[in-house]
Amino acid sequence: MFIRTLSLRDFRSWEHAELELSPGRTVFLGSNGNGKTNLLEAIGYLATLGSHRVASDAPLIRIGADKARIGASVVNTGRELRIDLELNQGSANRAQINRSPARRPREILGILQTVLFAPEDLALVRGDPGERRRFMDELCTARLPRLAAVRSDYDRVLRQRSALLKSAGRQARSKAELGTLDVWDGHLATHASVLLTYRLRLVHDLYPYLAQSYAAIAPESRPATIAYRSATLPPEFLDPAREPRPDDTEALEAVMLRELAAARTKELERGVCLVGPHRDELELNLGDAPAKGFASHGESWSFALALRLAAFELLRAHGSEPVLLLDDVFAELDRRRRTALAAVAAGAEQVLITAAVPEDVPAELAAVPLRVETSGGPDGRTSRIAEPAQPAS
Repeated sequence: MFIRTLSLRDFRSWEHAELELSPGRTVFLGSNGNGKTNLLEAIGYLATLGSHRVASDAPLIRIGADKARIGASVVNTGRELRIDLELNQGSANRAQINRSPARRPREILGILQTVLFAPEDLALVRGDPGERRRFMDELCTARLPRLAAVRSDYDRVLRQRSALLKSAGRQARSKAELGTLDVWDGHLATHASVLLTYRLRLVHDLYPYLAQSYAAIAPESRPATIAYRSATLPPEFLDPAREPRPDDTEALEAVMLRELAAARTKELERGVCLVGPHRDELELNLGDAPAKGFASHGESWSFALALRLAAFELLRAHGSEPVLLLDDVFAELDRRRRTALAAVAAGAEQVLITAAVPEDVPAELAAVPLRVETSGGPDGRTSRIAEPAQPAS
């Protein structure tokens, strides 16, 4: 899989851009603040409908504009598709596939697959559980795009059920209110069971790739492992060595319904939903200790990189090879980690890299350089691709 063309309009610092890209390795060179990362962020947004840097769309729209546009032509096994996305201030985003309107933006998911490694990934190890849940869910959705609808439905039901718990917890609870809560319990269990099925399958499938990637990056360190952690699920479901089964979704729905019933009184007292995958965690371990809080800075970087490399290898082994996006990371890595990352990048179909100077990129990658520059004042900086840069060697 590779991106043949990328177009931007009023996205971050880019007023307009039309780029032609090729398979192989391309490096965007430029000083910090010139807009290099914005290019990778736009590509990542097309692949996941989310940014790795901000939680909302508002910062993505250029100051003074009311909408931003991102488009790309993606080639996969000889077939080329055009995807376009419009981000709107104050209204729903819109998408097109081959210039035809899509009913929902999430219909473009799966056309472009990416794995992005960025300095922000240190939060995968040191951040809160939400970072790791997002990692799981985005990777699950990359493997099965229709899971985006399940995630959306789960979030909607969770909000409505939480509002009902809060309301019922403040006043006398009628039979009608509790009956309504029973209905929402059923909806929540249905969507949660599907999401849990694919999260558990992901952990099972990712486990060996993670162990291999970490051992290659930090062979002198303790072995790295992952596990799914949940206060809801029975222990037999949480063993990453357990083979997924055809009846898992049905069994998980029964578990969810039982746990929701058991937690009903406590949930009404607190006015919050205490059961479900929104409270679960991807556990990262080094040896017998959790990585969070016990890993050194170097070990944390190694674990974050291993997670991304494992995701890349998993997607490549079980589907189309994703585009590898490396955002200003080589400068952050020591020689061994640079070598391990360069080895994967050298064999990928397309790699897009950002770097401040050519020396930050390993010479063996022989990346094609494109220089990114900006013009204008602090409040109106505009990024552009300059004349061909010197080779990144």
